[in-house]
Amino acid sequence: MDHPVVRLLKSLMSIVSTSELEYDIGVFLEQHLRGLGYTVERIPVAPGSTRHNVYAYLGSARKTRVLITAHMDTVPPHIPLTIDGDIIRGRGSSDDLGPLAAQIVAAEELRSEGKVRPEGDIGLLFVVGEENGGHGMLAANGMGLTWESGIFAEPTESKLAKGHKGQVAFEVIANGVACHSGYPHLGKSATSALLNVLNDLSAATWPESDLLGPSTFNIGTLEGGEKHNIVAPSAKALCEVRMVSDLHEVEDKIREIVSKHPDVELKFVFEYPEALLDWEVDGFDAAPVSFGTDAPRLRDEICTHKVVYGPGSILVAHGPDEYIRIPELIDSIAGYKKLALHFLEFKQVATRR
Repeated sequence: MDHPVVRLLKSLMSIVSTSELEYDIGVFLEQHLRGLGYTVERIPVAPGSTRHNVYAYLGSARKTRVLITAHMDTVPPHIPLTIDGDIIRGRGSSDDLGPLAAQIVAAEELRSEGKVRPEGDIGLLFVVGEENGGHGMLAANGMGLTWESGIFAEPTESKLAKGHKGQVAFEVIANGVACHSGYPHLGKSATSALLNVLNDLSAATWPESDLLGPSTFNIGTLEGGEKHNIVAPSAKALCEVRMVSDLHEVEDKIREIVSKHPDVELKFVFEYPEALLDWEVDGFDAAPVSFGTDAPRLRDEICTHKVVYGPGSILVAHGPDEYIRIPELIDSIAGYKKLALHFLEFKQVATRR
């Protein structure tokens, strides 16, 4: 199907953009948006960093009322694009390059229809690192800008997200003493120590929410030992709690559980709180989601009103058969336009009142 959003998505998906490898897609977006007539900035996420966010706006006014934003990184491995009828398959098709492409096309349609001013209404921010700690959006807090509203692209099946869980990611690292496995009393098994603490974490109870449901614990990766005939001298696991409330209390509980195991260390990797979002917009269905987004990483004093919306399903994101349906992708353009106009009108109505 020959449609601007399909053409753009095909270009984006042809570029490897897994987390930490976002440089090339950032350059592409910079050139593409500059070719459309935007003023474009590539902003390093830290001094001297080679990782850059891309910020685009009309005219010379960096400050805009509405922020339209998506992440340009994808999870590994890169899966090349294929098209099967009205389905686009491959990495990033739904998370998050398809929604990102729809946002750009929506902004262009608003411009061509004369529904946004030549400057000051909308800004486009495409960030790195959403999939591994949120470095890009965290850096956006330091841009020296504020926005009335933000439209965050994620695959929500074209519904508005009422809210989503937060996340605490952490490593538990067990230390042991190696010896011959025939004489285990001469050493200390790190794998046994690790299993003990993981069992305690798995058995723990975590907060629940009427809106977001239960918090959940997950053991993501396991690593340890050297051979079957050696008592393991080291082992570690990367874990997370997808929490629905009380971030600091969850962290304290993790510390308490791990502290009961003398041969195990705890290392927090990253965290962000649960998000309660704007969702009461006429014409949209809404539902809570269990995955995380960049929305809570952009501080509330920087961006007051936040919605999370996009085509595609999180249920196929991160998997080997990630895909998006072209009709839903095209329909989401109207959704993004409607949200932008809702927020541009929102302030005007509030001011008149």
